[in-house]
Amino acid sequence: MNLPNRHGMMIIISSPSGAGKSTICKMLLKNESSLQISVSVTTRERRQSEIEGQDYFFISKDDFLEMKNNNQLLEYAEIYGNSYGSPSKIIFDQLNQGVDILFDIDWQGARQIYQNCSKYNIISIFILPPSINELYNRLQKRAEDSKEVIQKRLQNAKTEIQHFNEYDYVIINSKVEDTFKQIEQIINTERLKRHRNPYLIQFIEGMISDKASC
Repeated sequence: MNLPNRHGMMIIISSPSGAGKSTICKMLLKNESSLQISVSVTTRERRQSEIEGQDYFFISKDDFLEMKNNNQLLEYAEIYGNSYGSPSKIIFDQLNQGVDILFDIDWQGARQIYQNCSKYNIISIFILPPSINELYNRLQKRAEDSKEVIQKRLQNAKTEIQHFNEYDYVIINSKVEDTFKQIEQIINTERLKRHRNPYLIQFIEGMISDKASC
């Protein structure tokens, strides 16, 4: 029996900088072969540890503005003076093929996706640090930002955290392995929801019409 693909999901994961979002996304991609990351475009400088086309597509401000004006971005936001956005065409193509797309974005991008993609399957997860002090320690250990930038990230974190109630799930990331397992369970459960599996109608109709006797 040929069954149609289930609908692809848009899985949004957000957190303040340093709360563990990127680490958990990498763990999910490593363990979930059916999950694809939405690689954002950004105007900021590439960090030493980042890979072009894998972590981000690094583009000029003019190129970003052109994509924005041509409606080629599903969502976009300005963070710490740099622009970020999700290219729309490849995302919609993958969703229509039943691929689940992972979004590593902030609350501004998440809000835009909910506004612009209401007909698609969306789940959202917000990751909290155990405390602001622990967030500060993690940002220091990352050793990628100056003291001034770290202080700015901490100030912004308090604003970002206030948007927790816009998300379906909220998890306190005390231990990254536990948080990863919780998010993996959420994704697997959401995949099984009836409305996300249109093939069930055809499957059940075939089962009911089966003339085999008990």
